[in-house]
Amino acid sequence: MVMTMSRIEKVEAAVRAVPDPEIPVISLDDLGVIRSFEADIDAGVVHVVMTPTYSGCPAMEEMSSSVASVIARCGFEPQVKIVLDPPWTTDWMSESGRKALQQFGIAPPGPAGRPAGPVGLTIAQRTVSCPVCGSAHSQVVSEFGSTACKALRRCLDCKEPFEEFKPL
Repeated sequence: MVMTMSRIEKVEAAVRAVPDPEIPVISLDDLGVIRSFEADIDAGVVHVVMTPTYSGCPAMEEMSSSVASVIARCGFEPQVKIVLDPPWTTDWMSESGRKALQQFGIAPPGPAGRPAGPVGLTIAQRTVSCPVCGSAHSQVVSEFGSTACKALRRCLDCKEPFEEFKPL
């Protein structure tokens, strides 16, 4: 017997597959931005809750618009809500998302290990492996890469520059 996806399962899969507009090799779901998905079949409405990677994320409008567009194309009324609490953390990224970043040449974040409450400052340097050669010998070139979520690094062994998705 062949199992087919219900209409709700199809719209949920489509929503969860929406690519990040800044790093299209990772979906919003794998990035950990999609917090919840609920469908009210009787009302014809799909509710999605999203948390931006940071409160000033310039891509959030594009993300929510893309999700709403997918929902509408599937025949439902979209209701997309943005929430800031709890704040997004790289710990919400999926393992497949981390692998996609690595394969794309962006060093994935390590565990953020963020405690509850205020976030303290640390001076310690992170060890970040080069996504090209795997060497752990890299240095920060700039704390900010193409987006505020990333840093620009250089491998000291293969000399290749690469971006690091910073643990937040």
